[in-house]
Amino acid sequence: MKKENKYVIIWLLSGCLLLFMMVVVGGITRLTNSGLSMTDWHLVTDTFPPLTEAKWSQAFEEYKKFPEYQKINIHNDFTLEDYKFIYFWEWFHRFIGRIIGLAFLAPFVYFLIKKRLSKDTIKKCGVLLGMGAFQGFLGWFMVRSGLIDNPDVSHFRLSLHLTFAFITFAYTLWVALDLVYPNKTEVIKPLRKLARITLVFLLIQIIYGGFVAGLNAGLIHNHWPLMSDGQFIHDSVFIEQKTLFLNLVEGKSGVQFVHRTMAYVVVGLILTLYFKSKKYTLTLTQKKGINALVIIVFLQFTLGVFTLLYSVPLWLGLTHQVMAFFLLTAMTFSLHRLSK
Repeated sequence: MKKENKYVIIWLLSGCLLLFMMVVVGGITRLTNSGLSMTDWHLVTDTFPPLTEAKWSQAFEEYKKFPEYQKINIHNDFTLEDYKFIYFWEWFHRFIGRIIGLAFLAPFVYFLIKKRLSKDTIKKCGVLLGMGAFQGFLGWFMVRSGLIDNPDVSHFRLSLHLTFAFITFAYTLWVALDLVYPNKTEVIKPLRKLARITLVFLLIQIIYGGFVAGLNAGLIHNHWPLMSDGQFIHDSVFIEQKTLFLNLVEGKSGVQFVHRTMAYVVVGLILTLYFKSKKYTLTLTQKKGINALVIIVFLQFTLGVFTLLYSVPLWLGLTHQVMAFFLLTAMTFSLHRLSK
């Protein structure tokens, strides 16, 4: 690591930490059904929550105009205090998004003025700026889908929002690692290829994690290793929707089946990478990255099983999502060390 890059690296890794916090709070927001509590979006005027009872009452009355209240909460003795609880998590999620924007843009301008960034790093940071702006759009695009007729967000939009947050984090980490490890190492092409394939399947698994969350598909078939007594593939996987494809992307049973089956694929690929790496002479960082992958993927698999068996309690669902973040971190680090 070059000394002049120290503060740029700290800045980028701080951005990774903020993105991690954003995903954690986003998970709480989803699991507490808080995502539709704020029915509009303003860049400045809703930076802080309502500060008076009159403002709270006004926000609550606005919320009552939308499907979530009219079709669900109106029947649950839903009070202003209940509304304040769900409002807080959605507001906090958006607030962290604003902090991320400021925490990235202000130092970026400073480093540009001080000429601390190489041309290559400037280009990468420009991509990050675009990704951050697009992620903000995806957040509102997702929320909007639950404010029209159906009092729930589109699971496709939720998964897109979640997955893009993961990808933005991974790319930010990759840019930071380029500065932490400026010297090239010998590329072991077979391992790099396998690591790339593993990353693709891990991202597919994250996408389906979003589908499961969006459809509440973890609340059914709460058995393991079979989906039900005597069935590895439950009959409903094939009959919920009109076609097999729709069953696998829109049906609760089909989506859960893909997610739980893809877990075996990801574990298998990471174990294959681990055992195949034994044939080569690796650097210390390469070994540590792959070892971390094996440990984290088994922790994640175990968490996934218990999350399913206990019908997705808040703390287990959130821990499962956090561990997915750690798994992607280890995957990104390992691929970077095998590529650069």
